[in-house]
Amino acid sequence: MSDDLFPGFQAHWIDTEAGRIFARTKGDGPPLVLLHGFPETHVMWHRIAGELAETHRVVCMDLRGYGWSSVPRSDSRHETYSKRAMGQDVITVMEALGHVRFAVAGHDRGARVAYRLALDHPGRVERLALLDILPTFHVWAQMKAGKVPAAHWGFLSEPAPKPEEEIGRDPWPYFEGLMIKWSGEGNLDAFDRRALQSYRESCNEPSRIHAFCEDYRAGATRDIEADEADLAAGKTITCPTYLIWSDFYLVKSSGAEDETPLDVWKRTFTPQAHGIGVTSGHFVAEENPGATLEALRGFLSS
Repeated sequence: MSDDLFPGFQAHWIDTEAGRIFARTKGDGPPLVLLHGFPETHVMWHRIAGELAETHRVVCMDLRGYGWSSVPRSDSRHETYSKRAMGQDVITVMEALGHVRFAVAGHDRGARVAYRLALDHPGRVERLALLDILPTFHVWAQMKAGKVPAAHWGFLSEPAPKPEEEIGRDPWPYFEGLMIKWSGEGNLDAFDRRALQSYRESCNEPSRIHAFCEDYRAGATRDIEADEADLAAGKTITCPTYLIWSDFYLVKSSGAEDETPLDVWKRTFTPQAHGIGVTSGHFVAEENPGATLEALRGFLSS
């Protein structure tokens, strides 16, 4: 049970416009919400959440469509799974827990929700940490220019029901294969078996597979539009921002020959950002929790 990975945390089911969102909380300090990536759940934070709760009120939540949260019905324009809509879930959850302003740390898809939230609601986000991503519009531009392969982004964003049907024939081997590919060691040895079981249970259900695909379809449409509109307006993230990137995965897969991940962010949405690369595969909070925790603690306390 994933409960074993979060000793002392309270469990919450919070009603939102998307249905019920599941969250765990612990700690009495300034509020910090942790947002997970794909194809994982809030469980990805289990190696550092307890330590962060020593200084912060930590909230680990499952994004809509993931983990133990509800799976809202999708729409033809993919608005339901846009990062803007997911960001509204974060606000609802945090308000229900008594927090109007808060820090956010997000990994992968959760980091996309996090930076969209900071752009849409700057008064809400006090500090922002983005783990192992580049801006959504930038990644799609790199793929369309042939600088990086479309890979799972292109496949998952194809029209329904093609990817859902292909994945649905044997779901876990597909998702497990992605995790192996993105890990630093090319295997799953770095992951706790209980965490892997949680991810397996979340991935092995048709409505959630569809939600994952809708997440990526929104990325290819509504999320690009939101990014490009903000770029055209010269809008940037104003709160203190910190980037953590994996030297194994993100640097090798970014398609940027002369830019670091920090360079890309500084010339787009976070001109005042700082950051650090860590020795890890994509799953930095699980593959190198020590370095990830040290970096987050330093940023949150600065």
